[in-house]
Amino acid sequence: MLLPSLLRTVVPLVAGWIIVAVTHLGFGLDSNTAQAAVTLAVAGAYYLVFRLVERVAERVAWPVWIKGAAGALLGYARPPKYRSTDDVADLLRQSRS
Repeated sequence: MLLPSLLRTVVPLVAGWIIVAVTHLGFGLDSNTAQAAVTLAVAGAYYLVFRLVERVAERVAWPVWIKGAAGALLGYARPPKYRSTDDVADLLRQSRS
């Protein structure tokens, strides 16, 4: 379970960095701080867009490949699934499986 979560965190960050580096998004990114802020904003938007596509594809009768493609663009084709629990020890066991 940990690998899908890790991939779905890192891939949007890398995608945001690549998008900003390639397009410059019309910003003069002379400052490292400004570039980091824009990269994080783009990565957040990237994640949100593809996660929303994935969720909508689950609920609407869209072709299965759309959900898979959106998940793959997040780094892992399926979202991680966790059981609902309040037991911290059980949560740790789930994260290791």
